[in-house]
Amino acid sequence: MKNIFTFLLLISSIANAQYTVKGIMSPKIEKSDWIILYKLEGTKQIFVNNTSIKSDSIDINGKKEFAGNFELKIPSSAKSGAYRINYRLEGASFVDFFYNKEDVSFVFNPDYPEQSIDFLESSENKLFNEYIETISIAQQQVDSIQVAVLQNPNLDLKSHYKKAKKNVDSIQNKFIDISKKKYVAPFIKANLRSNPKGVLTSVNDYMSNLKNSYFNALDFSNKTLMNSSFLTNKILEYVFYINFSDDKKTQQKLFKQSLETVISKIDSQSYKKDVIEFLIEEFEASKNLEIIDYLFDNYYNKLPENLQDKKFKSEKVALFITEVGRIAPDFSWKENDKTFNLSTLNDAENYVLVFWSTSCSHCLREIPLLHSYMENKKNIKVIAFALEDDSFVWENYSKTNLLGWHNVLGLNKWQNKISRTYQVSSTPSYFVLDKNKKIIAKPNEIKDVKAFFDKN
Repeated sequence: MKNIFTFLLLISSIANAQYTVKGIMSPKIEKSDWIILYKLEGTKQIFVNNTSIKSDSIDINGKKEFAGNFELKIPSSAKSGAYRINYRLEGASFVDFFYNKEDVSFVFNPDYPEQSIDFLESSENKLFNEYIETISIAQQQVDSIQVAVLQNPNLDLKSHYKKAKKNVDSIQNKFIDISKKKYVAPFIKANLRSNPKGVLTSVNDYMSNLKNSYFNALDFSNKTLMNSSFLTNKILEYVFYINFSDDKKTQQKLFKQSLETVISKIDSQSYKKDVIEFLIEEFEASKNLEIIDYLFDNYYNKLPENLQDKKFKSEKVALFITEVGRIAPDFSWKENDKTFNLSTLNDAENYVLVFWSTSCSHCLREIPLLHSYMENKKNIKVIAFALEDDSFVWENYSKTNLLGWHNVLGLNKWQNKISRTYQVSSTPSYFVLDKNKKIIAKPNEIKDVKAFFDKN
């Protein structure tokens, strides 16, 4: 009975074992004292723990250096997976690692985390890092031979290429064998590059092979890969770098083709939803409305309705509703007891919609300049939307100084519904519209308004 009791205690202690993540950043970063630990699940980050960064003078490779160090406890209930520590509130400041029921510790330079990280503890991470370093050097040799031949097709480097490729294959097979039963095994397998059997002499053939074989080793149904940044990084590389053109029109076409290829690889509807949202947010950075609309219309809106995030959709629609290329949101107003709608105005070829206020000193300087500039522009009409707390000053000013314009009163100032729809955060704010009320420019100042029309 005693032996059984001891055995049960041993099993219980193993099951509830708590592991740690320790890090040393050298040099210590300024303006940040916190480390946040996340578990990566699909394209999302799930909070696990946080701690502060402590300053210390430590010995690194025999030298005393001022560094930051931290230690985080991983809850005993935490699952094996890909994890991330964030150490800055802004920018891509993070370190990704694998956790598989063992302590993890590492040293890194916070300004170059990916290039500088060195794992001191964790067999999983040591093995994966060793693999990445070894395979990268071997692959660079293959690539350098291939590039040399592409630059000079007369070079006879076939035997060199075969030897270099054989070395890559040998390293890949070696680490696949070593990593069996390890958490990192699927990542090593999925990282395989499909090098052609022989060296290629045409850039078109090289790019065609790269695109056609890019996903050969990737398994989009593997949950281990899905719950990491590995697949999303591969997707980003394929969409933004493998499919690249200097020509804007061609680039848009390549984006659509690459997105179709990527999304067609994903069977899981929930993961597909996560990836599409992730890609929409990536294109958000460059305000590529055409591709964002393409992703919504062709993929997101065709997901099962219970998977579509209505809040996500409404936020994105609101975010881009007044970007260049969009139809300006409609609103109505009265002039001399007659109701006007922005969408049905037809008295000009172009319109300048300006949000201003009689309590804004910049406006009182720029609005008269705009009025003077527009006096002889018969094909341009101004819609002056005044954001006011009351109508008293505005009525007198607009009747006296803004003759010939469409003058609109917007009460409640910054809380005005129309100004909030247009995301107006300062006055004056300008929008140039074509005759169909499509936004064609968003000048910053009066000089930019003049420059736009003088150029056109």
